[in-house]
Amino acid sequence: MCCKLFTVTEHQTITTSQIHVDRVTHTYETETGALPVLNDLTIKIEENRFTAVVGPSGCGKSTLTRLIAGLLIPDEGEVWLKGEHVSSPRSSVGMAFQNPVLLEWRSVLKNINLPLEIIPAEARAQVPSNRGQELLELVGLAGFGDKRPSELSGGMKQRASLCRALVHNPEVLILDEPFAALDAFTREDLWLTMLRLRDQEPFTGLLITHDLREAIFLADEVIVLSARPATNQYSLDLSDFKIRTLDDLYTNEAMDILNVLRGQIQQASEISLAER
Repeated sequence: MCCKLFTVTEHQTITTSQIHVDRVTHTYETETGALPVLNDLTIKIEENRFTAVVGPSGCGKSTLTRLIAGLLIPDEGEVWLKGEHVSSPRSSVGMAFQNPVLLEWRSVLKNINLPLEIIPAEARAQVPSNRGQELLELVGLAGFGDKRPSELSGGMKQRASLCRALVHNPEVLILDEPFAALDAFTREDLWLTMLRLRDQEPFTGLLITHDLREAIFLADEVIVLSARPATNQYSLDLSDFKIRTLDDLYTNEAMDILNVLRGQIQQASEISLAER
């Protein structure tokens, strides 16, 4: 397997990618002054590909998700989804976070169906009436639709959160550290659930994570962001390295890949510390 350095050509065709973050720069204004977060960042993700983004803490990974979802507008550069310029929140994007944020006064199924109450009527009309139930069965929560969130374990809540993110058939699924707060056993079980979802519900995905094992288990490509203000530091194409079982994470090839990624993040972290 070859580790490929990420490069960006001078003029890429925007419409060929499901997600295209094109030379984006973004800065937050704080009480102590400007805080540059992203700098000339370019990322392309093709349709039905799954990309994991890793990097030092505070380098702008979550900011990237908000820009793709249209919750933020970049100071410079542009974000495109399937050839359409992103300038406002997008109903074609599903999002799941570290905190599942389920509403206790609603049943699990009604929590899952919440996006269907928000998206445009024409999009809602294309979603089967039993979509939520089908997703519950797919993630192993059949029979729990009438329960309240407080009756679910942490792992079950996160499964419900994934169902909610997928219920409206989004073109893009953004996962911002959705498994970080779970114990190791539950986290690995949800990795396997994600593989099943991808097999049966193909989608274009962006995963933000600090767990390198999670990144190589789930993703077709891993992008390492530099220290803040973040840009592309390194990219690893995993197309020829397919993991299907947890045991695959302990092969010599997997260990080599993890060591490469650790080295890149260590390099970014050292640069960040040196600049403080």
